[in-house]
Amino acid sequence: MSRVLDVIGRCSIFNPATREENRQKMNPMKNLIVANWKMNPKTAKEALALFGAVKKGIGGSKNPPVVICPPFCWLPKLKTTVALKLGGQNCHWEVRGPFTGEISAAMLADSGAQFVILGHSERRHYLGETDEIINLKIKAALKTGLKPILCVGEKEGEEMSLVVERQLSGALAGLGVNQTKEVIIAYEPVWAIGTGRACLADDALSAALFIRRLITKLYSRFLADKISLLYGGSVDSRQATDYITKAGMNGLLVGGASLEAEEFVKIIKNVNLKM
Repeated sequence: MSRVLDVIGRCSIFNPATREENRQKMNPMKNLIVANWKMNPKTAKEALALFGAVKKGIGGSKNPPVVICPPFCWLPKLKTTVALKLGGQNCHWEVRGPFTGEISAAMLADSGAQFVILGHSERRHYLGETDEIINLKIKAALKTGLKPILCVGEKEGEEMSLVVERQLSGALAGLGVNQTKEVIIAYEPVWAIGTGRACLADDALSAALFIRRLITKLYSRFLADKISLLYGGSVDSRQATDYITKAGMNGLLVGGASLEAEEFVKIIKNVNLKM
């Protein structure tokens, strides 16, 4: 506990005296809600209906910025607005070439994406993605002008700090400050993804503090205070705001709940009320 309190004291974003000042200084993309549709829905008609329902539900730009990350084949069919942006779920590290089934960062950008999710635990687990591969993908995304959303998090039974330090250090290797400041970090404990077992706000706070301390070690305290952190893992409208107000996160990465327009819009509006 003393270590956590020490980190809180040294990390100004969690200092009550400066929290609001820092919040006001943050760029507009700091409070961000990202929807990861994964391999859903099945048809273009369903994708358009879901996107349309979210668009109608959030209305104008008063809500926090929202990024929809559908399967890449639906990207050209969805139209962005001031408050509703698009992202990809993966990209290859090469611009073009003999990589069957892959999509490049440039292709995502040309299809309307401004963000891309990289390093998701499902790709690490099922497709064997390593930190080295994710590092190459981040560099490719940044070179194309996409904002990478880097996913990190431990499996059940693993030590959060050991896993997250290895993943972040590997994924950010060779990146300068100006590159890393464009990266959004999403903490997603693997054991919480799709299980309905959401992480407690206190545990998410510990992860947020650790990540900011690690960024301070790798770069600087200034960058640690400014970098965007998202929480992901069984997020729903009941506890979404806790990750913003209690855990110090700057937004959310929402999986299953983003496929239900009513629930996803409720998450967005609940977060908006706490901003």
